[in-house]
Amino acid sequence: MRLNFRICLLFCLLIGAAFSIQSSQAQNEASPSQPLIAGVYVSPPFVRKDGAHYSGMAIELWEATAKPLDLDYSYREYPTFEALIAATERGEVTAAVSNLTITKDRVERISFSQPWYDAGLRIMVAESENAGFWQVIGGLERAGHLRAMAWLAFIVLVATLVLALFYRRFDSSFPRSWHEGLSESFYEVMSVATSGKVTRANALGWLGRISGGIWMVCGVAVIAYVTSSVTSVMTALTLTHQINSLADLPGRSVGVLGGSVAESYSNELQLATKSYSDIGSAVAGLVSGRVDAIVGDAPVLEYYAHANPTPPLSVVGSIFHPDKYGFGFRHGDNLSHRITLEILSLQEAGDLERLRTKYFGNER
Repeated sequence: MRLNFRICLLFCLLIGAAFSIQSSQAQNEASPSQPLIAGVYVSPPFVRKDGAHYSGMAIELWEATAKPLDLDYSYREYPTFEALIAATERGEVTAAVSNLTITKDRVERISFSQPWYDAGLRIMVAESENAGFWQVIGGLERAGHLRAMAWLAFIVLVATLVLALFYRRFDSSFPRSWHEGLSESFYEVMSVATSGKVTRANALGWLGRISGGIWMVCGVAVIAYVTSSVTSVMTALTLTHQINSLADLPGRSVGVLGGSVAESYSNELQLATKSYSDIGSAVAGLVSGRVDAIVGDAPVLEYYAHANPTPPLSVVGSIFHPDKYGFGFRHGDNLSHRITLEILSLQEAGDLERLRTKYFGNER
């Protein structure tokens, strides 16, 4: 009797559990699923933003893989690659959609889909055959010549005043009014400084000739110093732009995107790096001379240089540190496997290659 009671009790518990599971499943099916969040980092041409609308190769590929899976999603933008990866790792976003390079360190934090683009790093430099005025001024300041020239200018002003007082005291033909006298004296000083010629050498006889000779020596020395300093700075500025490969970067300042593979790799090489939030800011730093070159993803740099002819930029050298792009997911998320199957399907159908050609043409 007791055995039959236990059997009946166990049977009732099993029926209750089954009913509970079925009710829970029915409730889940009845309630609308929350749209997943696809995190993005704007990096043309892979992710572009026009108002609230996102486009680009990575966006088109994501939408092509999400459509067969009937995924309901919305986009959320992040300021850097690192912020996007951290959000994926925390589960804040379901998928990381951008030109996200697959690396060992990142795989330890998140999962990746099938790679969908072969890339690597290249170098961008500003085309400039002649150094601009402000670049020369900046070069003179960095070399310490600007301070010396400021002292020379001060000396010229003092010499103008002293010479005016001297001529007013000993030269009766010197103008008596101060504005005429100072202008005459300034002309004398600048004539000596720029051409080594003394305009009033005979005004004081033999004393004037001796003082005029001393002035000429000083003028030649000043001209030689100014000419050599400006020439050396302009030569250095010209050499700065002679960057053609990775071997030319040591000793130069390099702009990179914060949290990117380019930043990690440049730091490994112990290059002097400066981080920027986006490619536009990095280019602004390059054009202004704050950095000598930009190291970044080859397709991103190539696209920017092509789409922005002003100011003139060049992407130089061959691809180094080759890598691949993929979509990122939180560890354990089965969506990574499903998206991979869709990417492989697009690849086998030739749609992935057609999408790449749409954005980059037939040249690889």
